[in-house]
Formats: sequence, C-alpha cells, structure tokens
Amino acid sequence: MFLARITGSLVSTQKVPSMVGQKLLLVEPLRVDEQDQSSLKPTGRSFVVVDTVGAGEGEVVLCVQGSSARYTPETKALPVDAAIIGIVDQVQVGAKTVFNTNK
Repeated sequence: MFLARITGSLVSTQKVPSMVGQKLLLVEPLRVDEQDQSSLKPTGRSFVVVDTVGAGEGEVVLCVQGSSARYTPETKALPVDAAIIGIVDQVQVGAKTVFNTNK
C-alpha cells in the first residue's frame, strides 16, 4: 500500500468492456519528508488507478498495486494493477501529525 495525492483524471473512450464505467484517476505517490518528518512530499512519479471509493482531485488516498488491486468486490473482474481503497483523513508519524484533512 502507498499514500498518494490525486492530481487528475483520465478519460479513455476505447477500452475493454469490463472497464466501461470505471473512474480512472492519476495519482502521485507521497512519502514522509525525510528532513524533519513533519509533512508529506511527492515522489515525482505518477500512476493511473481505478477509484473504488469516490475520491476526488487533491485528496490524499490509500492505494494498492499488483494482485491486491483485484481483491475488492468492485475490481475482482477488472484488468487493473492499481486501485484506490481509501481516502486518508490523517497521517501520524510518532507524535507528529504530518497530514490532516482539517488543516
């Protein structure tokens, strides 16, 4: 699993029938800032993921890759290798809150 911020969406008009109606989003993985561990920072990579939870642009989400992406009822029959499985409310490292949706 990894944390990521949704940076955009993807539209594909031609795709296999099982993917019709699936919301595709572009995410950028995040990591804890190694300098002071007080914030999340982007890794510079991007992934296309299937949204299973109704997430939106700018939100921080929890993603899975590989066979784990097909373990949800929504994705078990899809040809995907990355999926959003949660919307993140808070990330805490030790005693520090490094991300909070209320801030």
